[in-house]
Amino acid sequence: MTRGLDDPASHAEMSDSLSLAFLVLLERLSPEQRAVFLLREVFDYGYDAIAEIVGKSEAACRQLAVRARSHIEQDRPRFEASRQDHDELARRFMTATQTGDLDGLEALLAHDVALHGDGGSKVRAMADPLFGRRPVARTVLSWMRVVRGIEGFSIRPVEMNGHSGALGLEGQERLLFVLSLDIADSQIQGIRGIVNPDKLRHLGPVSDLLPTPLSPGPSSE
Repeated sequence: MTRGLDDPASHAEMSDSLSLAFLVLLERLSPEQRAVFLLREVFDYGYDAIAEIVGKSEAACRQLAVRARSHIEQDRPRFEASRQDHDELARRFMTATQTGDLDGLEALLAHDVALHGDGGSKVRAMADPLFGRRPVARTVLSWMRVVRGIEGFSIRPVEMNGHSGALGLEGQERLLFVLSLDIADSQIQGIRGIVNPDKLRHLGPVSDLLPTPLSPGPSSE
């Protein structure tokens, strides 16, 4: 059972966990972001419990946690992995997606990894971000199974706006999609799949074999 906020032991653990510098960073968050971040990261509450406490949906709480973590990570000094380390993690990600290695893929993802699909107004994609290792991993693998069926499909590692990523190509070397990986702390924190032709054209010819829209993969239940 999760301990309550008034449990002295919980307060002691929180004091040990939060340095003065970290407390200063927390003050830069909105009250809602700060509450969700502390409940999740310090007290290890589940999102169902957090939603009940703050009076918001689980999805909204997940997004608040992602935004809070993003603000914290942007301002907190930390060891930055080398480009070689990022590229190696990206390579392992691509291998796992092409071989259908669910466990291997999950091991590379942060606990609250976010998956975004960008189709613009031209191609249907995910309406809302998807969060969590298992649903994100299953969705990515499900989508990759579809695009691997396109004749001559290949995937090529690239750097996208400072992030490791990949181009998905069909047999005539025309673009199907771009994947961009947000990597920090030796894990993949976010994945963005871009299938919007308007955002692909500056990279080269775009295929008219539009891939199946990103959609949540089968439940693990």
